[in-house]
Amino acid sequence: MLTAQFQSVGRDLCARGLVSSHSGNLSVRIGERLFITHRNSMLGALEEHDLIETGLNKNDRSTPLASTELDVHRAIYRKTSALAIVHAHPVYAVALSFTERDISPSDVEGKLLLPKVPVLGHGTAVKPGGFAEEIAEALKGNKVVLVRGHGSFAVGQLLEDAYHYTTALEESSRLLYLLKALRVEAH
Repeated sequence: MLTAQFQSVGRDLCARGLVSSHSGNLSVRIGERLFITHRNSMLGALEEHDLIETGLNKNDRSTPLASTELDVHRAIYRKTSALAIVHAHPVYAVALSFTERDISPSDVEGKLLLPKVPVLGHGTAVKPGGFAEEIAEALKGNKVVLVRGHGSFAVGQLLEDAYHYTTALEESSRLLYLLKALRVEAH
């Protein structure tokens, strides 16, 4: 059941171009344990062995196999009520992250779902696994945040929730990008 959830969301992220062949990661928290995708796994073709179980606060023998974003996932779980996380690289949202301090959707669905998405990491070198505490703090009051030039982190009670916020961010960002290209002011 858990593997099927990871496979469904991973496949959809890949099909929509929200991750490249070996990028992005997914996790689910169950009590004091978390299941996270394997380092460099292919989200579009996940198998059961691609899910790594490890402690929320403590490393164990499988921890070195976990995604390079493990520290970020742990920080988010410790600071929020999230039970699932999707980390993706949505192209239009990442493009806007270079020029915007936050993404404020102009479309109706985006406004209702994600009134404002903060962009973290301006003026700082960003690398995978970085900004863990800042990302977790920002997710206390937001469903999704962007790290400048890197990607999004979305939270939910289910992987499907976090996936929904990720796709809504990208759809809103695509529209904002096109409006900027057309030099149209969104209201």
